[in-house]
Amino acid sequence: MKLFSKATLDYLFENRMNDSKAWFEEHKSTYQTEVFAPLHDLVEALTPVMIKIDPNFTTNPRVDKTICRIRRDTRFSHDKSLYRDNMWIIFKRGKMHGTEVPGVYFEISQHGFEYGCGFYHASPAYMNALRTRILRGDKLFLQAEKALSSQNTFHLAGECYKRPRFSDQPDRLREWLERREISIIAESKDFPLLFSDKLAPMLQQEFEKLAPIYHFFLQTALEHHQLTE
Repeated sequence: MKLFSKATLDYLFENRMNDSKAWFEEHKSTYQTEVFAPLHDLVEALTPVMIKIDPNFTTNPRVDKTICRIRRDTRFSHDKSLYRDNMWIIFKRGKMHGTEVPGVYFEISQHGFEYGCGFYHASPAYMNALRTRILRGDKLFLQAEKALSSQNTFHLAGECYKRPRFSDQPDRLREWLERREISIIAESKDFPLLFSDKLAPMLQQEFEKLAPIYHFFLQTALEHHQLTE
C-alpha cells in the first residue's frame, strides 16, 4: 500500500504556489505517485468497512468517484487559483458532488488531516426535516446522539444561527438544532500517523463509530426526498 508522506504535502504546496498547468504537467508523475496513489490505496483499504456501513456507497477508487480533482472548479469562486493544496476522498451514494445525501470523508492538507461525515451543503428543507426528527425523539437520532456522546474524537460542526431559535430545548439538543448545516468531524495534526501504515486501520475503527450518525443523516435524506418528489 502506498502511504502518504512529506513528499505528498510538499507537492500539493508547490503545485498550488506555481499554479500553472505547465508546471503540473511537468510534475504529473509526482502527482501520480505521491498524491493519487496513496489516495487510491486508502480508498481500497477502507472499502470493506464502508460497504458494511452502507452497501450502496460508491467505492470506485477514481477521480470524481471517490477521489477529488486536484484542479479546482473556479466558475463560482472569487479565488481563481487553478490547483488546490488539499485533497480528499469521500464515500457516498450516487454522484460524488451530489448534495442530496451525506458522505463519509477523509481530507489532507498542510495543516494535518480531517475526517468525518456530513454534507457538502445541507439544504434548509433537509435541516428542517432533521430537526423534526430530533424534536420528536426519533429512534435513529437517539442512537446517533449516543454514538457521538460515547467518544471524544468527533464533534459537531456547521454554522449556527446568529440568533437562537430553540432556547426552550435542552443544551444537548440545541447543539444539533441550532445549526444551519451539520457535519461530524475530527481533526488531527499527527503527521507521523498520517505518514504511517496505521492510518487506514485507525480510520476503519473511527468510521465504524460514525455508522449510527451516518444512518440518521441518510434516513432523513431518503425520507425527505420521497416527501418532496
